[in-house]
Order: sequence, then structure tokens, then C-alpha cells
Amino acid sequence: MTSTETTAAEPAQNDAPGQRQAELSTAKKVELIAAMTSIQLVQMIPFGAGIAATLPIADDLKLHRDVATWIAASYPLTQGAFVLAGGRIGSMFGHKRTLICAGAWWVLWHLVSGFMRNIIGLSFCRGLAGAGGAFMVPNSVALLAINIPPGKMRNIAMGLFGAMAPIGAAGGSVFGALFAQLTHWKWLFFFLAMLGAVVFSLSAWVTPTDHLPTRGSGSIDWLGAYLGIGGLILFNFVWNSYTNLFPGQAPSAGWDEAYEYALLIVSVVHLAAFVFWEKNGAKDPILPFDIWTAPSFVSLITVSLLSFMAFGVLLWYINVWLLTVRNWTVLLSSAALVPLTVLGAVAAILSAWLIPRLSAQYILAIGALCVTVSITLVATMPAQQSYWPQLFPAAVLMAFCPDFIFTAAQIIASNSVKRHQQGIAGSLIGTIITYGQSIGLGFAGTVERYSTGGEDDLVKGYRHALYFAIGLGVAALVLDLLFVRVAADTQEGWDEEVNDKAQEGSEEA
Repeated sequence: MTSTETTAAEPAQNDAPGQRQAELSTAKKVELIAAMTSIQLVQMIPFGAGIAATLPIADDLKLHRDVATWIAASYPLTQGAFVLAGGRIGSMFGHKRTLICAGAWWVLWHLVSGFMRNIIGLSFCRGLAGAGGAFMVPNSVALLAINIPPGKMRNIAMGLFGAMAPIGAAGGSVFGALFAQLTHWKWLFFFLAMLGAVVFSLSAWVTPTDHLPTRGSGSIDWLGAYLGIGGLILFNFVWNSYTNLFPGQAPSAGWDEAYEYALLIVSVVHLAAFVFWEKNGAKDPILPFDIWTAPSFVSLITVSLLSFMAFGVLLWYINVWLLTVRNWTVLLSSAALVPLTVLGAVAAILSAWLIPRLSAQYILAIGALCVTVSITLVATMPAQQSYWPQLFPAAVLMAFCPDFIFTAAQIIASNSVKRHQQGIAGSLIGTIITYGQSIGLGFAGTVERYSTGGEDDLVKGYRHALYFAIGLGVAALVLDLLFVRVAADTQEGWDEEVNDKAQEGSEEA
């Protein structure tokens, strides 16, 4: 295929159906990769910062420790739920335009968060900021996938983008600890707003405008968006609401309350209706079901979801174990995760290098195995122990889970759909990453609460939650080895004709 060189300032003339977007020069591709990975890094920082700063904020607001989990969970809750619609909206109005609006929204609500002085207001603002992050993920992925053909450079780009999740989370915990320990926590949110304003503005400046045949066409599936997002938020809320949000009250009875079961039923009904509507009624579905026909796609998504659920549980319980059991400072607890930050970059490059050389199921298996072993090390360590025997190797191994899982899943998903569906593929994988971490924490918190039999035994509750996460990791590993069968990805360049035919055949089926 002969590619036409263009710059970000020269619009690609392919708005008519059947034409392809002109290819960027190598320098412009490098700029685009730097911009999108920077955006992903910044929007992941609040995830780790929320975890690290939760308990200091709770102490300042005089909250019960259990209630404080909402400060950590509110951002990934909406970050995962709203990803579902982000790709579709980007494909209609332009991925770059959507990304800019999402960045402005993210900055606004982090700025407002700094002025909040109660948990309801703070959690609400973090949730709204998370929605901005949700729209960034699929549109960043789409811009990478649209402008960079399948091959070595895309593999590296996806690997680096995936690495920003653990690097941002671990780096964010350092920022959260610094501000929570050395100054008032409000400056954490003011800092995030300023950081976002600078990074998003520079990234928007170097990002080329996307010109796709589908841009501005079709319609937004509002009913599907409501059913999908509403169902995900309600389901997550149920599992994270085993504590009472209102300060000054004791934790609620959780699953002893009838409303919990009512909301659970409502959430499941929403999700079931979403599946039915998207498959049978939606004219322009936000999640076309033809993407599920790719080989091993359902198994791959399930393995990715379970792995990220386990990873989210591990990240939270390392932090609270060090803070509440070993009485480390928030800054020292964040330092314990430095290997996750450093090795995240190594894992990103390694996973990109392995994509064309190793079958996808084995790359996924490495990620699932690493997180399972890491959780096992943390779950079995003594309450009081030096950092080096078990926690250090756990921090080293956990760096290879998110990068290996995300890179393999995103590249397979991107190569399984048409070029104009890259935002949809990014939405799906983004939902798996962020929502999985949030809902995993909800499940583990429920296990922690109810497995102690009312005893005030922190270590016992933490261990039980981590045992649950081990089960998630083992399940991911077994499902992967049994059901995922995807050959090494050696594709170089676009293969639209073959891809379109495969998609047309799946639609007819």
C-alpha cells in the first residue's frame, strides 16, 4: 500500500465513503503517541492519588474508615461506566474534539473538588471528573489506532499507553501522599487541575484532527447509553455501598438492607435490557455486537476483566495494610509501589515486543500469573515484616499484569474491528480496565466485611479480601489457557478489504 505523507495541519481528504485517512509522517506519529500516552498518564493519576489520600482525607473530615472507600471508588466508578459511550460519541463528533471537551470537563471538576469539605460533595465531584477520564480513554486509543497502522509502531504505542495505567496509578499515589502528608489535601486537587490544563492543552495542539467517513453520521443511541451506563453505575454502587455515606453515622447493615437487593435487581434488569436493545433494537448501537464474533473475543474480555479486578484489589489492600496495620506514613506507603512505576515502562516495551512473537493467550497468561503470585505474596505475609521478603517481589510482579493484559487485549480488539470502529474497541477495553478495578474493590470490600463475623480484626479481613482476589487471578489464568486461542499478531499495515469482508460475513451470520 502506498501511503501519503501528511502533517497534522494538513487535513486528510477522505471524508467521502471508501477513502482512507492519509497517513501521518513518522515524526507526527511520535508526537501523537507522546500526546496520547501523556493524557492517559494524567487521567490515571487521580486513581492512585485517591487511594493514597483516602485515609488522611477521612481523618480530616472525621469519617469512619469504611465510609472513606467512597473517596477512592468514586473516580474509577464513573471512569469505567462512561467509557461505554465515549467511543461512539467520538466517532460522531470527532475523536479529537471529544477529547478536548473531556479534558476541559476533567480539569473543571478537579478544581471544584478542592473546595469540597464533605464526603458527599467530594465523591460527587470525583465521580464527575472520572466521567471526563472515561471519555479520554477510548478517543485516545481511537486516535492512535486510526493514525498508526497495525504493526510494530502501533504495538509500541499500545504498550506505552497501557503502561500509563500502572505508572499513573503508582505515581498518583506518590502525589496523593505528598499533598496529604505535607499540606492540606485540597492542594492535591488544585495541582491535578493545573497539571491537566497544561498537558491536555499541549496534547491537543499536536494531535491531528480525525477525518473519518462516519464522523457526524448516524445518531447517538440515548436509550442504550442510559441502560448501559445506568446499569453499570447501579451495579457498582450496590457492591460499594456496604457502608453509609453520611458522616456522623455508623456503617449501615449493608446486605441486611432491602434496598440493596432492590437496586441489584434494577441494575441487572438495566444491563439485560441494554444487551437486548443493542442487539435487536438500536439503529446505531454504542456497542455493536458484531465485534463479539472475532475468535476468542469473549474469552479474552472475560480474562481481562478478572485480571484487572484482581489488580485493583491488590493495589488497594497493599496501601491500607501498610497504613493501618504497619502504621507507615502515606508517603512511605506510596514509596513501596515505586517498582510498579519503574517496571511499568519495561513491561510496556516487553509486551509490545512479544505481540508478534507469542500467541496472545500466553501473553495474557503471563499477566494473570504475575498478579496471582503477587496477591499470594501479600495475602500470606506476616502482619509485621520487612519490606523486602514479600512486598518488594509482589510490587515487582504486579507491574507485569496491567501492561501485558491491556496491550494484548487492546491490540487484538483494535485489529478485530474496522478502522472506523476503533473508538468502539477502545471503549470496550477501557471499560474493562477501569470498571474492573472499581467493581473488584466493591466485591473484595464486601468479602472483607462479612468474612470476619463482626470481629474487629483488620488483618483477617484484609487476608480474606486478598484470597478472593487470588481466586479471580486463578480463574483468569484457567479461562485463558482453556479458551483463548489467538495467534501472534504479525499484521503490518492496513488490510481494510479483508477486515471489511470478515465483518460483513459476521453481520450476515
